[in-house]
Amino acid sequence: MARKISYIFLCMNVIPLLAAAASQACSAQSDAKCSQTGEWNGEFFPGIPKIKYEGPYTKNKFAYKWYNAEEVILGKKMKDWLRFSVAFWHTFRGTGVDPFGAPTKFWPWEDGTNSIAMAKRRMRANFEFINKLGVDRWCFHDRDIAPEGKTLQETNSNLDEVVKLAKALQGNNIRPLWGTAQLFMHPRYMHGAATSSELGVYVYAAAQVKKAMEVTHYLGGENYVFWGGREGYQTLLNTDMEFELDHLAKFLEAAAAYKRKIGFTGTLLIEPKPQEPTKHQYDWDAATTTNFLRKYGLIGDFKLNIECNHATLSGDSCHHDVETARINGLLGNIDANSGDAQTGWDTDQFLTDTREATMIMLSVIKNVCD
Repeated sequence: MARKISYIFLCMNVIPLLAAAASQACSAQSDAKCSQTGEWNGEFFPGIPKIKYEGPYTKNKFAYKWYNAEEVILGKKMKDWLRFSVAFWHTFRGTGVDPFGAPTKFWPWEDGTNSIAMAKRRMRANFEFINKLGVDRWCFHDRDIAPEGKTLQETNSNLDEVVKLAKALQGNNIRPLWGTAQLFMHPRYMHGAATSSELGVYVYAAAQVKKAMEVTHYLGGENYVFWGGREGYQTLLNTDMEFELDHLAKFLEAAAAYKRKIGFTGTLLIEPKPQEPTKHQYDWDAATTTNFLRKYGLIGDFKLNIECNHATLSGDSCHHDVETARINGLLGNIDANSGDAQTGWDTDQFLTDTREATMIMLSVIKNVCD
């Protein structure tokens, strides 16, 4: 059974095949798929059926070999053990760029803008993709799914418009695994969000988290994630570490209070990462983040979202960080990816190490059964 569970992590290799098939559709410059109103006609992934389980010996490249969603293992269906979620950023907004090159990934329905109309088109593509994969969860950053406006009010209005469409497309069976606020890309966050030395940035970040949590709640999200992409430093010579950590704790404390105020019952998650883009980030790994939560009395309000590639960047194995979170009662979610041992950044590749996958699943089983 352990062998079978471990190979489940390989079943999602159908995703790049779907992407390749989509690239055969008309380009953004073609009128074949685009109506006069600018809407995309027909399917985004034409000719691709809903992916089904056909067993390990199937020759069908658009079928699951190991992932049988309805199969019961240790009293739970496989789909409940492995809650696969389509990440909107990685799937629809990632461009394939690296620090030395230009974008290499282009979806045929993109028109080169970041308009509301384009955001809605991407959202329709997202749900077609989800339905064809046969999964029932997705996850997002606020700025991935809707464009930033000239003011916070306009930005929130843009988000509301796209989220309204997402709510309709979800139906009754699909919901976010998590939502989050993108507090790292805009220049205002160059020195952090909750740890910024600028009061205006701190306040803006708080307002952005408030709105992102509201829409996650509205969409029925199971969790809300905090990823401190720039909550750290480049040098201690101009950093008051204690001051910044105190501010970060107050920020998270306020978020937990707002969660209770709006009746959001999802779990608040912190996603550890050691560096990139900053040299040192305060949520370095599972142990560091656990100690931070314990010091500031936040253990009861937060759990951890362990991303495997982040664990290896910190010098740990993914299994180590998962187990560290588990034994502290803080294992909330796993981003089951991997990196390249020879590459010094977060590459977000599929987890293909069957030994590591098996060990991770052992911790997941223990987490449920303990």
